[in-house]
Amino acid sequence: MTELLTDAQIAEALEHLPEWHRDGNNIVRVVEFPGFPQAIQAVMRIAEIAENENHHPDIDIRFNKVTFYLSTHFKGGITSNDTSLAQEIDSVVDQFG
Repeated sequence: MTELLTDAQIAEALEHLPEWHRDGNNIVRVVEFPGFPQAIQAVMRIAEIAENENHHPDIDIRFNKVTFYLSTHFKGGITSNDTSLAQEIDSVVDQFG
């Protein structure tokens, strides 16, 4: 079963996720895409990944700016599921240059 990460474990994970930061019980990344269509395409790819993993981020879309909030809601905080999904989000975002 997935357990909450300690503050030290979260800090260590974020060293490998330089575009992410901690905000309370979430890790957060803001991405600015070239335009609205690219933002939606990226969100759709990430939605497919999240659905396959049964781990769904909170996503805020504002034209070409997308904010991803990752937290394991049933645990009430940040777990390895979140840091793993953050890496996958980074991979998708990298495809959009």
